[in-house]
Amino acid sequence: MDDYMKLEKVGEGTYGKVYRAKDLRNGRVVALKKTRLEMEEEGVPSTALREISLLHMLSESDYVVKLLSVEQVEENNKPVLYLVFEYLDTDLKKYMDLTGKGPNATPVPMDIVKRLMFHLVKGITHCHQHGVLHRDLKPQNLLVDRSKLELKIADLGLGRAFSIPLKSYTHEIVTLWYRAPEILLGSSLYSTPVDMWSIGCIFAELVRKTPLFPGESEVQQLLHIFKILGTPDESVWPGVSKLKDWHEFPQWKPQNLKTFFPTLEPEGLDLLKRCLVYDPKERISAKEAMAHPFFRELK
Repeated sequence: MDDYMKLEKVGEGTYGKVYRAKDLRNGRVVALKKTRLEMEEEGVPSTALREISLLHMLSESDYVVKLLSVEQVEENNKPVLYLVFEYLDTDLKKYMDLTGKGPNATPVPMDIVKRLMFHLVKGITHCHQHGVLHRDLKPQNLLVDRSKLELKIADLGLGRAFSIPLKSYTHEIVTLWYRAPEILLGSSLYSTPVDMWSIGCIFAELVRKTPLFPGESEVQQLLHIFKILGTPDESVWPGVSKLKDWHEFPQWKPQNLKTFFPTLEPEGLDLLKRCLVYDPKERISAKEAMAHPFFRELK
């Protein structure tokens, strides 16, 4: 690690500390992600190796943050793995806040919304084609290269193979605002549609400048969703009442989404609705979203 000079700690993700650092060999600024490694007698655990090789493969996409190298070092007689990623100074949350916060702030221009959403869908298509779910998509882990106006998916962290982090070890509660209803209702079987739900929520926030479903607990999160999209039942989502955390919820009728997104063109509204479909089997896939007419001029 002598080749890197740590400049500052920029965050603490679910899986470890993240530093902004300089690669002294070429002057490049990089992000170092320090991961705690539970060593096995044979060395680095196979799960970690598998996930690192996946990260390498995923970062072949222009829309996934590039993993530049992996360094294993001893710190306090314990093995530590540093993942070295390209560094981007802005995430989508900060990017949105540049023009003010909240619904009365200056909106993000629609051509930029379209461009960033297209990059997000392309990046997630690449992940899904390699059998990887992100599971925790939110504006804070989508990085923006402001010079090129490109969005890149980050925080495909180690440990994806195990479970959804409910609390990061810094005790900040992981936000529920982008979490799919099947996970909130306790489904143990879920797949790529969970990322498409998150993409719908991120899309809504990019257009509105404010989160669509800002719940503070799992139940409250569900109620936020049901109030806007209507309380689901077996007719719109077969099997919903059998899910582990299903209860008799208050009955709401679906609202007209156009009232929440007056500036969104019909194609944009259609894409949004198709991301926010209750039944995961009916939700649009990333590959289908890439071909959606909303992105017509970006092909």
